[in-house]
Amino acid sequence: MDKKILVLTGSPRKGGNSDLLADAFIKGAQLAGHTVIKYETRLKKINGCRVCNKCYSKGAACVFEDDFNTLAPFIEQSDMLVLATPMYWFTFPAQLKAALDKMYALLIGGRQSNIKECVLLACAETENETDFDGLVKTYELIASYQKWTDRAHLLIPSVSEKGDILHTDALKRAEELGRIF
Repeated sequence: MDKKILVLTGSPRKGGNSDLLADAFIKGAQLAGHTVIKYETRLKKINGCRVCNKCYSKGAACVFEDDFNTLAPFIEQSDMLVLATPMYWFTFPAQLKAALDKMYALLIGGRQSNIKECVLLACAETENETDFDGLVKTYELIASYQKWTDRAHLLIPSVSEKGDILHTDALKRAEELGRIF
């Protein structure tokens, strides 16, 4: 079955480790016949949610015009959400966190997303995989709250400098993961 997959990236660096991880997953998913949209939060201006509760009252997702209004339709139309991110201070970087926070607009606006499944692709400088616990728990709570089926976590430690991930098997594993959905 052809799925519409939204890959939401949090990498602040073009060609950074998590960006490469996202691209490998996308390659696998496209080879499997899925339609994939990569939405790079680093290139967008998404402000934090102001909790004004006026979501969709003027047609767009947010009454405060920013790039979330271009992201919201992709969220509504996608079958699967993939979060591809570096870990910053044990959670998502600000660029990605702002996009996740603004998903509140769909709830307030009474909008339904087609998303039924999700995947977490994450990498970090840390050598200790337990350092991912905060990021993973946040992801799992979001998935549970949204009633999404968590399909996989791919956590890659010990990648700090741009390109470090090329010296691991992570890109191969990400591509294989993309193919199985």
